[in-house]
Amino acid sequence: MAKRNNLLILILTIGVFGILNTEMGIVGILPLIADHFHISISKAGLLVSLFALAVAISGPTMPLLFSSINRKKVMLLVLGVFVLGNIVSIFASNFTILLIARVIPAFLHPVYVSIALTAAAASVSKEEAPKATSKVFMGVTGGMILGAPVSSFIANTTSLEMAFVFFTIVNAIAFIAILLFVPSMPVEERLSYGSQLSVLKKPITWLSIAAVIFINAAMYGVSSYLAEYLETITNIPGKTISLMLFIFGGASIIGNIVAGKLLTKNAIISVASFPFVLGAVYILLFLIGQFTVPMALIVLIFGIVVAIGNNISQYWITSAAPEAPEFSNGLFLASGNLGVTTGTSVGGLVISGMGTQYVVLGGFLFLILSLVFILMRNYKYSPINQFSR
Repeated sequence: MAKRNNLLILILTIGVFGILNTEMGIVGILPLIADHFHISISKAGLLVSLFALAVAISGPTMPLLFSSINRKKVMLLVLGVFVLGNIVSIFASNFTILLIARVIPAFLHPVYVSIALTAAAASVSKEEAPKATSKVFMGVTGGMILGAPVSSFIANTTSLEMAFVFFTIVNAIAFIAILLFVPSMPVEERLSYGSQLSVLKKPITWLSIAAVIFINAAMYGVSSYLAEYLETITNIPGKTISLMLFIFGGASIIGNIVAGKLLTKNAIISVASFPFVLGAVYILLFLIGQFTVPMALIVLIFGIVVAIGNNISQYWITSAAPEAPEFSNGLFLASGNLGVTTGTSVGGLVISGMGTQYVVLGGFLFLILSLVFILMRNYKYSPINQFSR
């Protein structure tokens, strides 16, 4: 029984990894896509921002709509659509086709992630559920960590099309594994739409959503253009950019460990301090980003801080609505991706209007906004009663 559950969780995690890999892997090849289709880097950034917007729109709604359908069938549907989207991307003859092939699967992204978390928790005892869901979250982290550097490495050493082949293979492996090894998973018990939606009546939920949107806008409005920054400001070649992105991704492992300790020790202070820490990183990026060796150290620190920000975002929303964990995870996905959309759009505008080096200005703007909403929640809800309101 334990082996079967472990296999199930592993397969669910591979699927989450494949989906997040498709979402974030594109970041590592944006400059190559811009060159390939003869478009600006800000237009290529639509591949990140519109994908994230689709997730933001569907995050609170699509998991609810699919909540009564056999989970195995839904997961196969989602992964099948991702495989097809990536196959179309390989052969895309123009940028519009590539954009459509990415945005359509994005609407189903939150469905798989929320089902994977729910199915993992349901496969073990109530006491073991947090451990099971944390393993699935490793797929999220893995996709975010490895997606950009691996796609960048593949595209720079072979071709742009081969990066999309990589995305296709990972999703296809998860599809086949679910088809062959995951039993039928009919839904036996579900929360009513009303009970889940009721968390939206609480002001703390909306303060948390706003903070998370701006935190993610601040992080991804800059990090989405990291490959472009390394190419145009630091002036390093493609293969070295891949190495830098690996450093950025590898640092996320450290960031996840640090975040767990910080949020356990003193969550409120950790969240309130975050905008100041990321702001300091952006000052360094702006001042010494043109130097290769200092830039490697900045990229390492940046990767750690972004991973902490992801953990903080998830905690900030789920702690505001603990009575509806699945729906609050949907809100977390929606808010985070709305932030990615906002950040990458503004970052692209800043790069087009002022130059790549000034992309950090958009990051600063969103950090200030995030701090406002973090402090508003902290002022209105003390640590003692914030979970009960």
